[in-house]
Amino acid sequence: MMVRAAVAAALWWIGPGSAEADMVGRASVIDGDTIEIRSERIRLHGIDAPESRQTCEAGGETWRCGQQAALALADKIGTANVACEDHGMDQYDRTIAVCRLGDLDLNGWLVAEGWAMAYRYYSTAYVPQEDDARAAGRGVWRGRFVPPWDWRRGERLAVAVPPSDCAIKGNINRDGEHIYHLPETRWYDRTRISLERGERWFCSEADAKAAGWRPAR
Repeated sequence: MMVRAAVAAALWWIGPGSAEADMVGRASVIDGDTIEIRSERIRLHGIDAPESRQTCEAGGETWRCGQQAALALADKIGTANVACEDHGMDQYDRTIAVCRLGDLDLNGWLVAEGWAMAYRYYSTAYVPQEDDARAAGRGVWRGRFVPPWDWRRGERLAVAVPPSDCAIKGNINRDGEHIYHLPETRWYDRTRISLERGERWFCSEADAKAAGWRPAR
């Protein structure tokens, strides 16, 4: 038994078509959908995660969703071995694979947790996990974001621009309170306006109060 384990550890590349995993070893996370095992770069099959520099929006705040996707994957894997099944190569000479942590399909886990989308152009295997994550508002689905494939083509989130001379920010917080922020107040610069959430700009405090919004404390 010990001999068999030693041989399996040494032969980490078993080869396509094997009944066992093609690659087994400790993984380094490159980004939310790419890992590396012993210098072999592996792109996770059937999913697409936010790019490392990509940002998303939630609750009027911009956050680094690409970075968080990578951190979530790294935390999930920890120091355990990952086993990957070879699905070919991509145009960047990376191995395309379904990777598992024990019995857990990591590709599907990332989509189910909202850290990646089902990459329908290549596979529909993870569409049910995406539907579940969207319905539950997990990960990137808790706010607005640009699909990674569109972000790589240069598309970015639309920024809410205030009308001329209307600089008061009408924000809706997590408790549903309607609060307005004046330019000189503490949280003004950190407050982001999402028109899709019903937030808005006001031209005067009187307008904000008349609409039912209260001043920030």
